[in-house]
Amino acid sequence: MNFQRYFVSSLTPLLLAAALPASAATLSVGPGKTYATPCKAIAVAKSGDLIEITGNTTYSGDVCYINASNITIRGVNGRPKINAYGKNAGGKGIWVVAGSNVTVDNVEMYGAKVPDRNGAALRLEGTNFTLRNSFLHDNENGILSGVNTASNILIEYTEFGHNGYGDGQTHNLYIGNAGSLTFRYNYSHDAVVGHNLKSRARTNMIAYNRFSSGVAGSTAIGAPSYEIDLPNAGTSYVIGNVIEQPSNNNNSNMLAYGEEGPTNPAQDLYVINNTFLNDDASHGTFVMIGAKVTKPALLQNNIFGGTGTLTTQASAIQKTNYRSAAPGFVSRSTWDLRPLANALVTNAGSVPGVSATGIALKATGQYKHVAGGTARPVLGNIDIGAYEAQ
Repeated sequence: MNFQRYFVSSLTPLLLAAALPASAATLSVGPGKTYATPCKAIAVAKSGDLIEITGNTTYSGDVCYINASNITIRGVNGRPKINAYGKNAGGKGIWVVAGSNVTVDNVEMYGAKVPDRNGAALRLEGTNFTLRNSFLHDNENGILSGVNTASNILIEYTEFGHNGYGDGQTHNLYIGNAGSLTFRYNYSHDAVVGHNLKSRARTNMIAYNRFSSGVAGSTAIGAPSYEIDLPNAGTSYVIGNVIEQPSNNNNSNMLAYGEEGPTNPAQDLYVINNTFLNDDASHGTFVMIGAKVTKPALLQNNIFGGTGTLTTQASAIQKTNYRSAAPGFVSRSTWDLRPLANALVTNAGSVPGVSATGIALKATGQYKHVAGGTARPVLGNIDIGAYEAQ
């Protein structure tokens, strides 16, 4: 997927980190390997090293700080399971990422609990981080990061489910005031009272994900609050997502933007080619924008299905959206959300152009379950919603 040039340049440090120096070592972890557990290898890792963790194995109570920078930790031959098992690193979580330019790939992490009820599977304290191909569930937070406006965070092809203590202050993932968050091709669902995604990053690219809850599957069913929460505004792109609010929820707003005040430098919100579904028949708001946000949001080519208020911002620019109590899909029950033939949807979208900073807004991908994606077909004019028609 060719994301716009801003995100290519912002992730350059991460891409450079992936080029291992000649002296880099591969540290093997697992039964019969050099290191019995991931944290034993993490403790001796040096810049550029690759840690390979044998999959289909559970590592219980293996909690630690990741102090080395420019390393990759990757599950191989299946996905390894990291179970907190009642332990924590520094009162913060399972792995505390203190190093910079760290990549975690293909791991399952669960059970993070700490005395202050804010434990995370991954606690981010360094600069720049990548997570991909993973499954974080049943923690107090899936990911928790603090303030670091120099940090660019990339999360892709990952499932988050049933994270949260239940106090509304802990979430599937909570990104602090980072420089940027790119969140693409992920499945975030069933947060326990908290949000399926919360980000205070200055720039957010949230593209081709599924946010939904209330369907029995890989975790217990939760009752989330916001599907997406961007409390401090910022330049935010919400493109090509499936955003569903279950009937059992703890807040009727689905996408919230700037509700705590637009303290980030910009107030640019672009909501393009998403499929919103509100399963709460009594109330709901699809796009809730804080009263102090002064710049009109752009809402274009979206399907808004179900009851509720479309947006709280009277000045929002609305172009070629489709609103229906029950939009037609190939199979709503099995989440095949390709729209049925409908002149108000098929080939009915408009070209979204570029953002104020020159970022292309056209949807070029589609979410594929579970936590995957495909290129969006080019079939005449763009259709409204997160998918092209069949």
